[in-house]
Amino acid sequence: MSTSILSVRVNDNERSLLETAAKQAHTTLSEFIRRKAVESAELEVMERRIVEIPIALWEQFEAWLDAPTKKIPALQRLAASTPVWEK
Repeated sequence: MSTSILSVRVNDNERSLLETAAKQAHTTLSEFIRRKAVESAELEVMERRIVEIPIALWEQFEAWLDAPTKKIPALQRLAASTPVWEK
């Protein structure tokens, strides 16, 4: 996998805080910032509330919604079972 450089500007207080956090995490400043930035980006993408469906795929999406439900035996057994916390 190739990598590239991403430059970020921070003030002295922010840099000091980031360096302290990286030391506490026993990692380099660069690795700490990369890992936290990626974690934050993943959360941002996962929490997206608006879903965009291209017009070209809209009819296909509606057909999927209108299709009869599929019976999945494993899910039916799971739904019929008593949850562990209720036993």
